[in-house]
Amino acid sequence: MIPPMPHDLPEPQLKPNTEVVLQKRYLHKKADGSTETPRDLFWRVASAIAAEEAKYERSPFTADDLARQFYDLMTSWRFLPNSPTLMNAASELGQLSACFVLPVGDSIEEI
Repeated sequence: MIPPMPHDLPEPQLKPNTEVVLQKRYLHKKADGSTETPRDLFWRVASAIAAEEAKYERSPFTADDLARQFYDLMTSWRFLPNSPTLMNAASELGQLSACFVLPVGDSIEEI
């Protein structure tokens, strides 16, 4: 569940090509048929990642504070997560990894 977006979050500054890529690959379609905005995308990803902090009772951080920090990092273009994170954060699939390690042996028989 995505927490409500703070009203004071800045709009991301996007170049035209960035808008096209986001539209074609990363923006989710909503139940009502509309598409999320780039601002929605960055908040969805930031809040989904930050929500994991709640698992750590002794953490000095709150999920709300971390979500804001992640949002600021992404919209300032200082950090962007990988494509699976942009696509799948806060989705039913929730798969954020881009690769996997499988225990494949080192012989033709094990392969």
